[in-house]
Amino acid sequence: MGFGDLKSRAGQQALDAFIADKSYIEGYQPSQADVVVFNAVSKAPNADLPHALRWFNHIKSYSDAEKKGFGGQKKDVGQYGPTGKAPAKCDDDDDDDDIDLFGSDSEEDETVAAIKEKRLADYAAKKAKKPTVIAKSSIVLDIKPMDDETDMADVEKKVRSIEKDGLLWGAAKLVPVAYGIKKLQIAMVVEDAKVSVDDITEVIESDFEDFVQSVDVHLFQKI
Repeated sequence: MGFGDLKSRAGQQALDAFIADKSYIEGYQPSQADVVVFNAVSKAPNADLPHALRWFNHIKSYSDAEKKGFGGQKKDVGQYGPTGKAPAKCDDDDDDDDIDLFGSDSEEDETVAAIKEKRLADYAAKKAKKPTVIAKSSIVLDIKPMDDETDMADVEKKVRSIEKDGLLWGAAKLVPVAYGIKKLQIAMVVEDAKVSVDDITEVIESDFEDFVQSVDVHLFQKI
């Protein structure tokens, strides 16, 4: 059970697969589960693990004080993640290094030639099955209301009602601005080929112009 060693390539691959269709380790809001797994990972995963990197950067955007306020109870990191034993080794690059494409020059008989052909075929098949990396961006928007009487919970609900293929909304919070006014800070992940941040800000400013004064990009990261 669990991800295994989250500082290893295999553990981070398990995390990437687990978080591919999720925003958080447990539930629909950041929790102590995210904090425990985040601390176990300790540094950002490689760019070829886009889901794990997207989740890591999102949790990293919270301050230590905000993380302490997350709900849920802390458990041992081994109690989070997929069920079943974590793979001991899933590093494609290491597997590639183990493949002997040419065999021994001193044993060029029919058996060795057959083994080489099979290894070459297996190698080509494995390369062909590697998934194409989809370019994504992690973005945090600052949405300022018209005045201090604007219902920010309603504004968040309206913003989340925007649905597009390649758009995933994340966590949100209210941040004080001045004179009792609070802005909505909301995270999202987009597939670059399908959605642009300009498209989203234009929809918010035009469709909700009676409630929203402006939309700014607070954070923009390629993942």
